[in-house]
Amino acid sequence: MLSDKTVLVTGGTGSFGHAFVPLTLERFNPSKLIIYSRDEMKQWEMAKKFPDDPRLRFFIGDVRDRERLYRALDGVDLVVHAAATKIVPTAEYNPFECVKTNILGAMNLIDACIDKGVQRVVALSTDKASSPINLYGATKLASDKLFIAGNAYSGAHDTRFTVVRYGNVMGSRGSVIPFFLSVRDSGVVPITDERMTRFMISLEQGVELVWSAFEDMVGGEIYVKKIPSMKVTDLARVVAPEARQEIVGIRPGEKLHEQMIGVEDSPTTYEYPDYFKILPSINDWGGDSKRIKGGEKVAEGFVYASDSNSEWMSDDDLHAWIDANQGNIGAI
Repeated sequence: MLSDKTVLVTGGTGSFGHAFVPLTLERFNPSKLIIYSRDEMKQWEMAKKFPDDPRLRFFIGDVRDRERLYRALDGVDLVVHAAATKIVPTAEYNPFECVKTNILGAMNLIDACIDKGVQRVVALSTDKASSPINLYGATKLASDKLFIAGNAYSGAHDTRFTVVRYGNVMGSRGSVIPFFLSVRDSGVVPITDERMTRFMISLEQGVELVWSAFEDMVGGEIYVKKIPSMKVTDLARVVAPEARQEIVGIRPGEKLHEQMIGVEDSPTTYEYPDYFKILPSINDWGGDSKRIKGGEKVAEGFVYASDSNSEWMSDDDLHAWIDANQGNIGAI
């Protein structure tokens, strides 16, 4: 799907883009891979990692800027939408700015992709969009709904939209593993709640889910990767075995357990070997038979959450991941 195509990644200088770009250039050989983002310094730093690759292009722009999107999308075949305001406290203190990027930016991109004849769009979502309790999650739920509805909004055009959803990425900047590594020498690791669990996904797995979505999508699906869970106390014990764990209390806007599929989604959710697929719940536009493709409908009342997950990451698996990614943890 990506070979010999022109691909544009919004927010492409973030954690996802730093994994997606080298892996996609190596595996699929796109004719052009465009990084669309608003931070010139991040683009300059990223460009230095690919000094002699003519396939990679950089385009300064913001998803809030509809006219700039129209220019950037000229001749583009495929789009990965990774741009977002995603830090929970930042969103709460700057709600108008979060809405402008996550909701209005999604609207701008949908309109521009349809009008410029983009073939397929995969938008990145988050566990926080499932039964949201903070503004960031609420804006991403709205964004998800917009992209799904974009398949009807496109009318006679051939542009198709889908969504991929996964939790916090292991080792990404600001996530729990680099934080625990940074404080372990102090002898104390703060734990918000000893019952807390989290899904564990690597950047590479997130990239592979996007690739799979491009290959499989009809339009209107939400793909949810099957990934293991881990208790935060166990995670801290592996990362900082000599440190004492201190319970500090759950933070505002934070969930005890991550959830990627809520009970309300179970009537339209299907299971596959490596992922789940949530189909449109209000209007399937006559396409559900094409979207299911051999999947098995989940049980009534099904919930995919980190505490009730059937797959758990072992201490050895986490040790192996840390050893393999030592130099990259917290870097992007």
